[in-house]
Amino acid sequence: MISIMVVMALISTPITNIDLTGFTEREQGVWTDEQGLILSVHFFPLVPDLPAPLHETDRLQHGLARSVARAGGGLIEAVPGEVDSVPAVRQLVKVRRPNTEHGLAFLASWTVPRASCSTVIKVQAGERGATGMREAFIGARVGHENYFRPHPYGPDVQGGLPYHVADFEEWDAEFPDHPLTLVRGALRRIVPTVVLEEGFKALPPFGPPATPRRRWFRRP
Repeated sequence: MISIMVVMALISTPITNIDLTGFTEREQGVWTDEQGLILSVHFFPLVPDLPAPLHETDRLQHGLARSVARAGGGLIEAVPGEVDSVPAVRQLVKVRRPNTEHGLAFLASWTVPRASCSTVIKVQAGERGATGMREAFIGARVGHENYFRPHPYGPDVQGGLPYHVADFEEWDAEFPDHPLTLVRGALRRIVPTVVLEEGFKALPPFGPPATPRRRWFRRP
């Protein structure tokens, strides 16, 4: 494991250690590797904008899927879990590459929310060269009628990029150099090495905003 305690202090995140094997720093908080992966870490001193508490899985997944679709992308998965024993949510998102007619970029992230702030570890990569090969191959394999699926997080998730079986993890072994395979694998390898500051871990947990109590009477 490569210690980046000093670097993390400079960019003010609560991450004190992370395994950066294979990555080269490009700027503060951003690293790249030879496969085109971009790894970045972030800290947001704001109440997290997650649509639901992490334990309300269905509402969390539904809200995230709708939010990503409204922005023109597609949520492949959102799964609650832990980073260094702190509750967190993993997301895998696909978006259109900016300023290009074809091709997608894939973003895999863990968001670690607390009551008034959050930290995020993100890995992203875009298609290069010929695009759509994974989708075309798998579409031919399973047939058009089995390719597209309703979004599992809600039938009302509309717009954005479609949900389909080519994004499933079961195909990653057949496409080891695809950006989706790479970001999914990199996040799985890196996040277990993350160490968070004890002070951050001790902060109040993320939860729903307080709702003012309604008075059952009105004063005249």
